[in-house]
Amino acid sequence: MEMNRRDFLRGTAWMGATAALSGCVAHAAKMVDAGGMTAFRVAPIETVRVGVVGLGMRGPGAVHRLASIPGVRVDALCDLYPERVAAQQKWLADNGKPAAREYSGEEGWRDMCQSDLDLVYVVTPWQLHAKIGLYAMECGKHAAIEVPSAMNLEECWALVETAERTGRHCMQLENCCYGEVEMLTLNLVRQGMLGELVHGEGAYIHDLRELNYMDPSLGSYQDYWRLRWNAAHTGNIYPTHGLLPIMQAMNINRGDRFDYLTCVASAQVGMDAYARVKFGEDSWQAKLHPAHGDMSTTVIRTVKGRTIMVQHDVTSPRPYTRINLVSGTMGILRDYPLQIALASKPGEGAHGWFDAAKTNEIREQYRHPLWKVAGELAVKMGGHGGMDFLMDLRLAYCLQNGLPLDMDVYDLAASCSLCEYCERSATNRGASQDVADFTRGGWQTAKPLGIESVDLKKLGITIDDVNEDKTQLNV
Repeated sequence: MEMNRRDFLRGTAWMGATAALSGCVAHAAKMVDAGGMTAFRVAPIETVRVGVVGLGMRGPGAVHRLASIPGVRVDALCDLYPERVAAQQKWLADNGKPAAREYSGEEGWRDMCQSDLDLVYVVTPWQLHAKIGLYAMECGKHAAIEVPSAMNLEECWALVETAERTGRHCMQLENCCYGEVEMLTLNLVRQGMLGELVHGEGAYIHDLRELNYMDPSLGSYQDYWRLRWNAAHTGNIYPTHGLLPIMQAMNINRGDRFDYLTCVASAQVGMDAYARVKFGEDSWQAKLHPAHGDMSTTVIRTVKGRTIMVQHDVTSPRPYTRINLVSGTMGILRDYPLQIALASKPGEGAHGWFDAAKTNEIREQYRHPLWKVAGELAVKMGGHGGMDFLMDLRLAYCLQNGLPLDMDVYDLAASCSLCEYCERSATNRGASQDVADFTRGGWQTAKPLGIESVDLKKLGITIDDVNEDKTQLNV
């Protein structure tokens, strides 16, 4: 396969502004006031009818998780390739689940969104996330969209305004907010154990070079879509995994908000080195020279004076980490490995990490109720240590019981806005960027996310109802 950088980047035309979304007239608008999506709820949905679009790497796992939750029915399956749809249809049949409607081809998702569904679950390549989510809401469906759900400010604002205008939920599928340590952190914060929060650090550091350059025919990113994004953009193209859990702990959009940020990026070395070794000096891969720096570091300051550092590195030979650090006036927690240090009372120091016994004692004492109730069940199912299943379980529970979602469209927009803001800053010598208030003032009165769980008896699910699913991703 002969290709040069110019040819390769011609495939990035889909990275532009949100396309016009016409053709769906199935939903009568229900306007929600600006900022009103934080506590937004809809009438309980007894049986949540879900359509899953995108059945490549992550989609099959989503189908299996959703279909395992009582009161959730996977009613529609959609993918560019009909054979992927057929494979999941077979899984549903083999596991005693009702057959789903089938959609495929370039525009199959449009027909799916117009069908009888409550929720459209988007697991496609990034360039389709906002486009499908917008169309789903226009068709009267709630939208749950993989990360990042929006790749630029235009898409962020479009999702916010469409959710408000149509009165439909629009949730980013940020599984890391349901990680055991992230939820432990949130519970410690809510119990006052860390005092007043001052600083946080999150990251996505994960060597993805093999997947980025893998031939798509072998099951990697279709048409090299993730490599294309790395080739065309810099800053931080994947900020949400480390960021959103800190946003929840710091009450971002619910008592505080992002004020401004600055981002700097290192030179790009790792991808070129990998491509030369793997494919040879004269290969199109070695001549591509992606724009994204190996390590990008962003520092955000909030209106109330807190700071958050967010890093991104998918090209260095480093062990995986999301850092997961939250620091306050009474102590600190950080992950990879989990370490905790707490002061005994205000004004005193904490000059050493607790030993393993004390750390485990705190971990057990302050384990988040959702993990206490459903953690064992989630781990059995699989999916990034169980957090994928807890995310879906909690989403379904909220829809079935008419509750506000844990993550709303403002959380989506604020976190995804970094994709554009970081690139602007990194390409302008780290120039400061003011961050938009997507709540338009709503953050000042919105209530913080509480310590929420599920009632498994009400759901009608036990650990015996869940089977280990080896198709779930854990990397």
